[in-house]
Amino acid sequence: MNGVSIGQTGHDVTLSSALLLYSAQNGAHYATAHPVVADRNTGRPVIGAGRPLDRRSIVDALVQLDRNAAPKAEFLPSTVLGVTSAAVTWWCPPAVRRVFFKCTKVGERSAVVPHPGLVFQAGADGFRVFALKGDARPDEQTALFEPPYFNTWDGGQICIGSAKVPRRIEVSAIKGWEEGFFNSAFTHPNPGGKRMSYKPGVYAFWTDMLDGKFEAFPLDVLVSMKGLTAGKLVAGKIGGKA
Repeated sequence: MNGVSIGQTGHDVTLSSALLLYSAQNGAHYATAHPVVADRNTGRPVIGAGRPLDRRSIVDALVQLDRNAAPKAEFLPSTVLGVTSAAVTWWCPPAVRRVFFKCTKVGERSAVVPHPGLVFQAGADGFRVFALKGDARPDEQTALFEPPYFNTWDGGQICIGSAKVPRRIEVSAIKGWEEGFFNSAFTHPNPGGKRMSYKPGVYAFWTDMLDGKFEAFPLDVLVSMKGLTAGKLVAGKIGGKA
């Protein structure tokens, strides 16, 4: 049977059993447990005959699953804003970083440029980035701004494309996620909402950045995300449940 890789060490697991849940219109609920075996001809998993499950067995099974799915206890860096079983959210203070462009209207160029403070989230429903005004560590009420970057969609969603990002969603993989974003080439602005407010336009902005026009990132170009905050992002209220 086909296996999948999970967890901190990427160990392989195979489908071994299944729980089937039944419900009736009168509100009654029923559950059965089934072994899973490999079909003799195809090797594909097949659900076998079931047996009734009582309340205690169901509770025990769910408790065991919760223990294995919960994030591993570890010392968290101060940049980490939140960790759940489905997402890791962290902060990058304002800094200078190298960017790469491979775009007709900007050219094939690279330079070290200033960036605003950023909040990233790697989760089961995608990879996101948001901009901040200020250099303090975000709190629950800190406002989020549109990411002023190419290759991003509405809701901070990053178009990963050919970027190399980790398969794991955990604190130890944060560096790899950041490198996947900054080391990939920005190729085009995606359609959707307004990403920045710069009168000459987005292509001119990044051309000016690459030319060294700004000593610090010009925060006045950032566009508000209308009430979205770091707290809402960590709570899974932006772009999917975390």
